[in-house]
Amino acid sequence: MATYPTPAPGTTLQSIQTKVRRLTLSPSEAQLTTDDLNNYINTFVVYDFPEHLRTFNLRTTYTFYTNPYQDEYPTNTASFGNVMVNPSIQYNPLYDFQNKYLSVHPPIYISGYQAVYSQSPEQLFNIYPKINFQLATGLMGDGVTTTFTGVINSQQSMLPNNFNQRIALLQRQVLFDTADVNLGALTLVDVPVLNTSNGNTTVVGNLYDPNSAAYQAAIANPPTTVLANNNINYATGAFTITFSAAPGANIPINSQTQPNVLALPQMVLYYANKFILRPVPDQAYRVNLEVYQAPIQLFQTSSVPALNEYWQFIAYGAAKKIFEDRMDTDSVAQILPEYRNQMNLCLRRTIVQYTNERTATIYTEQSGMNGGWGWTGNNAS
Repeated sequence: MATYPTPAPGTTLQSIQTKVRRLTLSPSEAQLTTDDLNNYINTFVVYDFPEHLRTFNLRTTYTFYTNPYQDEYPTNTASFGNVMVNPSIQYNPLYDFQNKYLSVHPPIYISGYQAVYSQSPEQLFNIYPKINFQLATGLMGDGVTTTFTGVINSQQSMLPNNFNQRIALLQRQVLFDTADVNLGALTLVDVPVLNTSNGNTTVVGNLYDPNSAAYQAAIANPPTTVLANNNINYATGAFTITFSAAPGANIPINSQTQPNVLALPQMVLYYANKFILRPVPDQAYRVNLEVYQAPIQLFQTSSVPALNEYWQFIAYGAAKKIFEDRMDTDSVAQILPEYRNQMNLCLRRTIVQYTNERTATIYTEQSGMNGGWGWTGNNAS
């Protein structure tokens, strides 16, 4: 009599649905609709699971690419512009990064070189201070004119003897100031203009009165077109500015900027859901870092979790949430021991995996056959 191999236990969304219905005594649609059931399952998968378990297989290498002249790289969606108007921006690697990935970890490599990683703005700006260059533009008000053009020459004055390095103004750090005929402050600040094809910033920024509705709108929805009468070129320092009122006669128009030497970044700050690089990149570089990725929703009945062994843990987790919504505390208490048992079983693979790795010390950084004593070992003479 022919024998056939026993099929492996089901681990699909359909199997999870069946398990949850059995655990919660909800076999029919009248007791628990499939839509509600899937919502409980995926709520647990996406939001609860990764906070209970950061398993080894969810850790991966993530890559994004720098953009010349751009030092800040946001990880939300709003900072990239309107995806309905410019759908291609959603393909930027950092678009909605903060929801797709759970946490960021060193080491970080830029163009193959290990960079310093920090989550402290104080540490970054102690090494790369943000110091304003306060310069006179050479322009004066006349009580009538509101629009002026010129060039900020801080790039040339910063490194007068070095013609090989590129210097640019730091984005989001440009300020023009003067006063009106009543000596009331007139101010303009910059917001970078976005590239509609990828959501990165361009080399031009628009200038706005920081007390205006237009400025608040630009912060919430970054501009994608250059204002003809209010813009600054970060690379050349060329500007056109238009104040809301005419500067008073003989009142100087000043600029405050932060010129930076462009180079291969050596340090990365991850803070306020954005990456900040120093020095500011002079070209595109590959950035590799370690991240924990968020689990993916189970959409189809044939969908399976990231690892097959997760399916029972997900089923118990979804059942627990259903009991909680029903205020059935007795059932929550009954299901909790097996829920924890399944959690431990899922965690076992990660624990065993990490036991292969020795705790890092100054000695584990050494490699080679000669114990870190040089090319010829400790017998060299």
